Amino acid sequence: MMRLHYAGVAAALIASALVAQAQQQTPAQAPTPAPAAAPAPPPTATTKVADNVYIFRYVGHQAMFIVTPAGVIATDPISLRRPAKPYIDAIQAVTKAPVKYVIYSHSHFDHSAGGQPFKDLGATFVAQRNAKARIQALKPADVVVPDQVVDDKKVITLGGTTLELLYLGKNHSDSTLVMRLPKEKIIFTVDWIPIQGVQFREMADTYIPDIEDGLKKVIAMDWETLIPGHPGPGGKQTGTKDNARDQLAYLQDLSAAVKQEVSQGKSYDDAVKDISLPKYAAWPNYKAFLPMNIERYYDFWNRGI
Repeated sequence: MMRLHYAGVAAALIASALVAQAQQQTPAQAPTPAPAAAPAPPPTATTKVADNVYIFRYVGHQAMFIVTPAGVIATDPISLRRPAKPYIDAIQAVTKAPVKYVIYSHSHFDHSAGGQPFKDLGATFVAQRNAKARIQALKPADVVVPDQVVDDKKVITLGGTTLELLYLGKNHSDSTLVMRLPKEKIIFTVDWIPIQGVQFREMADTYIPDIEDGLKKVIAMDWETLIPGHPGPGGKQTGTKDNARDQLAYLQDLSAAVKQEVSQGKSYDDAVKDISLPKYAAWPNYKAFLPMNIERYYDFWNRGI
């Protein structure tokens, strides 16, 4: 009996070990960890501005695309460090017509990068001549070199729609285009005519007083709706000629205030303490960017650069 008891215990232990081994080897019986949540896609939106004109917003950037029976004219890929597919998908949700052109607003990479998928679809890339020169010099891997260039003016006519590409001189860059739709009275231009906003940070690539001269030229043109490269306060996607007038007034007021400080021999630190432009205090980033805007004009009035 004792021998049978030991045999029974041994059998039980072996059976228990086999069950445990089976449990370890059977994934279905092991607890399954919850799958990691997929990253949320970047926020995008498509807004119709006119019968054939749309804004594509990609996080904090905006581009314009124009739909015609003969194809699409798209602007800025705005796909730096993010896929261009959402932009292409947005166009194809509106029309199945091919993208014929991609036009750079200027050379800065946050607007010009990421266009290769458009090129793969057969699009012709267009930019101001200085933009092409800069892209060729820097050779960024994710920026398509333009196929065609604009000197002062180029007109693209596609499917009954006319788009003017105008170079008005230096402003936020030395390669900025103003794209004007004469029939629709719409312009698209980027980074130098914000909607109720001071200039970006230290105005690093901004040319003074050229930017003020350019604003006067834009104001004199025939248009009603502005599509900027970034939304304005509250996500506002379009502006009017009053926004250009307001921006010119801001720069002229800023310039005059800084010039007075420099003429009195004030230091930059003193100028920042002294200058206040309450008329524009409600604009976003007024407190954050005004000191840097002052610095840019201080360099201009103090050293002519």
